[in-house]
Amino acid sequence: MVSSFYPHLSSVPVSHHLFFSLVVYSCVFLYIFSLSVCRMEGSVRVRGPLSVVSVGVVRYLGVCWRWSIAVGFGVYLCSGGWRFIDTAARTIRRDVSGLWVLIRVKFLVRRHLQERSTIPSIFSERVALHPDKPALVEEATGEVWSFSELDQRSDAVGRWALEQGWRSGDVVAVFMEGRPLMVALWLGLAKVGVEAALINFNLRKDSLLHCVEVSGAQGMVFGAELVDAVVEISGCLAGRMKLFCTGSLPAGSLPSELPVQDLDLQLANTPQTPPPVSHNKGFNDRLFYIYTSGTTGLPKAAIVVHSRFYRISAFGYYSFKLRPDDVIYTCLPLYHSAGNIMGVGQCLVHGLTVVIRRKFSASRFWDDCVRYNCTVVQYIGEICRYLLSQPVRPSEANHCVRVAIGNGLRPNVWEAFAKRFGMKQIGEFYGATECNCSIANLDGKMGACGFNSMILPNIYPIRLLRVEEENMELIRDREGLCIPCRPGEPGVLVGRIIQQDPLRRFDGYANQEATNKKIIHNVFQKGDSAYLSGDLMVMDRLGYIYFRDRSGDTFRWRGENVSTTEVEGILSGLLNQTDVAVYGVSIPGVEGKAGMAAIADSTGSFDCETFLQEVQKSLPSYARPLFLRLSPEVDTTG
Repeated sequence: MVSSFYPHLSSVPVSHHLFFSLVVYSCVFLYIFSLSVCRMEGSVRVRGPLSVVSVGVVRYLGVCWRWSIAVGFGVYLCSGGWRFIDTAARTIRRDVSGLWVLIRVKFLVRRHLQERSTIPSIFSERVALHPDKPALVEEATGEVWSFSELDQRSDAVGRWALEQGWRSGDVVAVFMEGRPLMVALWLGLAKVGVEAALINFNLRKDSLLHCVEVSGAQGMVFGAELVDAVVEISGCLAGRMKLFCTGSLPAGSLPSELPVQDLDLQLANTPQTPPPVSHNKGFNDRLFYIYTSGTTGLPKAAIVVHSRFYRISAFGYYSFKLRPDDVIYTCLPLYHSAGNIMGVGQCLVHGLTVVIRRKFSASRFWDDCVRYNCTVVQYIGEICRYLLSQPVRPSEANHCVRVAIGNGLRPNVWEAFAKRFGMKQIGEFYGATECNCSIANLDGKMGACGFNSMILPNIYPIRLLRVEEENMELIRDREGLCIPCRPGEPGVLVGRIIQQDPLRRFDGYANQEATNKKIIHNVFQKGDSAYLSGDLMVMDRLGYIYFRDRSGDTFRWRGENVSTTEVEGILSGLLNQTDVAVYGVSIPGVEGKAGMAAIADSTGSFDCETFLQEVQKSLPSYARPLFLRLSPEVDTTG
């Protein structure tokens, strides 16, 4: 039971556990014995347990109390206590910072919960504070929306939604590339209680149709740039929902039998005044849907409630010490939580300015940052790798970017990225749209995606649990409870579910069956439940947590577990940050799976002999890929 709540104690030998128990019982006995002694010595005044024990030792053992404390401390150190003291000394500053962030966010969340706040109501407070401050900037056109303009345009969207007959709880699919209008759409819908389903603009045919259908959408707004994708599924949409297009459609791009209305024209004719609010939604009610990437089956619609949106943006703001005058540059898609919540959320919740670029451009990244005086950038690991592969340009040294926030930055890229581009702070974090076990790297520990305190592990109830790495099945003890990992031992990350707590709740997906698959029971004690991330991680003795693999990305070869993420990072570094995908393939009659590496080779200049020599130096024999696949590019998700 002790190791369940204090996993760092699992690294201490059993003899130390026995010694710890012996010390505790001995202290209790010594206290009771000394108390009786002191009472018999009526002339002695005692103040508290320490005085009682000291007097007892002095009277009957003839030892100075200072010596007794020194001896006790020495015994504690010899029994392994020095590890705890060393850990505490090296992590106390980090842990205090994390605790301060947690307390602050908890306090704010509780206040908004009591006031039944929503993201639109929180945004209205920012509008009142600085109506003319730039809120959103569209890089493609240079158009700047102030806070009051964003508020007014979202008001028009809310009125337009009511005119369509939609009411609180209805769903409207939003299918377009990132731009300020997309934010105004879901924000305006939220003002009247309508929920947006934010759909990945890279999806086509069956995947796209699945996302529209699983949300139960009664209408769909799409960008003119995606008209071809809509036409492909038009046979299944016609007559089932209202379709609206924003932007200029090419002549003849729509079949005559597909009724599509002009959203821009309708919004232009709608008053930009606050819509009547008849819904009764509060802080824990649904805001919109964000879809998982679909790397393991079709995408799932994750439910995002108002409190989750606020929690993610608030943790990002306070964890990475953002400021109200910061300007954030994001080229991440707004259909996902990184761009739309961690990025745009800083605008709506904390009043920052956000520059939106529709698609990432490695050659324009730093030019854009200089042009808009950006102080914060968002990344995913691949973005950093692509930027490193670019030729040196003046703008990469002339920017004012102070913080880079994101996830997936590989250790072999981390140091080079920070050094070349002068990043003062790398704000690496781990989280999923639906998870309740997000973690953040507050102090820039290279390679770590977050931490959990080793001093007070129960403050934030997340754990790494032992699993069979081949099939990711949880390992349980004789009582049927999960087993926490020791430092250095890989395990799956979980977060305890407390549905009444906005920070610990799990809202799941639109599909209940998919929700149930992410919940595990009897984790730390009988009857409890936790969210199962499915991601394999490892924690060091200081509590720093390192990402190892996604569920299913580890394969076994020659009796060893091979991490595809680690091998991809090493191979990509050997090839000057080229795209590499590593996976296991079955060989008839051979146990396990052999490694295959798909390598992007657009120029046809791949030097196999040199690559082989470097791989032999960099990877153990069991982790070296046996097969290579060369192709012009490696497929990636949006």
